[in-house]
Amino acid sequence: MVDDCLFCRIVAGEISAEVVHSSDRVVAFRDLAPQAPTHVLVVPREHHRDAASLAAADPATSAELVTAAAAIVAAEGHTDYRLVFNTGADAGQTVFHTHLHVLGGRSLTWPPG
Repeated sequence: MVDDCLFCRIVAGEISAEVVHSSDRVVAFRDLAPQAPTHVLVVPREHHRDAASLAAADPATSAELVTAAAAIVAAEGHTDYRLVFNTGADAGQTVFHTHLHVLGGRSLTWPPG
């Protein structure tokens, strides 16, 4: 755990969140500023700065983020959804703990902005 990491603190239970999925490797919770009716963040329990560093260090957990996302949208009743990793500040990453955005429940446009 990184002490000043918001998502590490959520995973540790120090900060409350609406958890929708949890396993030994990942935790998923609703985004506080949703961009779609379903907007969930799936994060690894272990701290990794971004998607690339997680994939290099722990490919199984990287894959589990996507597997968890599919289970979450199925539980929400969606068949169409978007998965987004922002990597780096210029790409929109604001919390530097790997997180997968899961968006669904409405028609999504392209390009995303």
